[in-house]
Amino acid sequence: MKTSQLAEGLKGSEIIKIAGEVNALKAQGEAIYNQTIGDFDSNIFPIPNELKQAIVDAYNDNQTNYPAANGVEPLRNAVAKYLSKHLQLEYLPNEILISGGARPLIYAIYQTILDIDDVVLYPVPSWNNDAYTYLSRNKGVIVETKPENKFMPTVADIKPHIKDVNLIALCSPLNPTGTTFDKSTLLEISQLVVDENKRRASENLKPLYVLYDQIYWQLTYGTIEHYNPVSLVPEMRDYTIFVDGISKAFASTGVRVGWAFGPLHVIDKMKAMLSHIGAWAPKAEQVATANYLNQTEAVSNYITHIKEELNYRLVAFYDGFERLKNAGFPVNAIQPEAALYLTVQFDLIGKTTSAGNTLNTIQEVTSYLLKEAKLAIVPFYAFGTSTDSNWFRLSVGTAKKEDISVIFELLQQALQKLK
Repeated sequence: MKTSQLAEGLKGSEIIKIAGEVNALKAQGEAIYNQTIGDFDSNIFPIPNELKQAIVDAYNDNQTNYPAANGVEPLRNAVAKYLSKHLQLEYLPNEILISGGARPLIYAIYQTILDIDDVVLYPVPSWNNDAYTYLSRNKGVIVETKPENKFMPTVADIKPHIKDVNLIALCSPLNPTGTTFDKSTLLEISQLVVDENKRRASENLKPLYVLYDQIYWQLTYGTIEHYNPVSLVPEMRDYTIFVDGISKAFASTGVRVGWAFGPLHVIDKMKAMLSHIGAWAPKAEQVATANYLNQTEAVSNYITHIKEELNYRLVAFYDGFERLKNAGFPVNAIQPEAALYLTVQFDLIGKTTSAGNTLNTIQEVTSYLLKEAKLAIVPFYAFGTSTDSNWFRLSVGTAKKEDISVIFELLQQALQKLK
């Protein structure tokens, strides 16, 4: 029996399909190095001890009833203070909305800003914008970005479509690439949006908004700086809805505390939308997060620690791919900038395996790497690119340091078998 057209048309996750192959091989006793997951192994990256204790304390204090629809006030106050201190972004507590992680907030932005058949512009590769556009019954303008731009969109990519779209969905640092906007590019895009909104205001048209997902902003490395539209172009404050939270910087993906902030009239409507869904973060976790964010030294120490650990892994993987590339193997990687992802390339289409089979598709390349190198990674077509893109996301959140050299030994052996 069929379900709704909406449910029937929702495509499955490519990452889940790869996970099925991984699990099947593991069931056969294979040792698989699963670098597909945009998450952390909590045994390698546990949440901060102070946050863990604060959660326990909140439950012991019976903080288990309904939270306020927009989040408990101490947490909204703590978030406002944190944004002011670290990003010089000044938002009042009532301009901040707490939810059970970032996903409900992104969904609420789509539902609040867009009418049916409105148009969303989003670059690819990017995480899940295709699904949110579909679920909201919107039309998508898909901009396929280029490796020479680190897979970040440019003003030239966006400008031809600017008059026809109602929402631009941006993410920096970007999932799946681990790359970031440079200052000049984001400034140009922001100014383009402001100029377009001046035109729309003169014609009494609905504004163009930007969804700015910065969930990874605290995880930047080396000289890389995080930029945001409002700091670069203050007029963007009226048109930017930020998505943020504790999931990534504090390895707290399962704790489920996220927040959005932006224009009050948008945040209020998002609050009303989510209050009917019950998408709030558990009250105990909200109380605990407020407690933790106010522990300045503990927060600083944890951020320093997790950045060092993630950067070590990213650099080790990048250096490994550079060695393979310099040895003549058809691989490449983009130098890591942020988050927990490395962008890697396997130019293996047309290669023949030792069994005499030709690799004709990226699906076959992905499967070959999994079976022969025991390495599971995610092809960019899972993030909306064309199916012939030979770029992949490699996540280091589950990587043990001592495994990295083993991974490259297996990978080199697998590549040497190809002709």
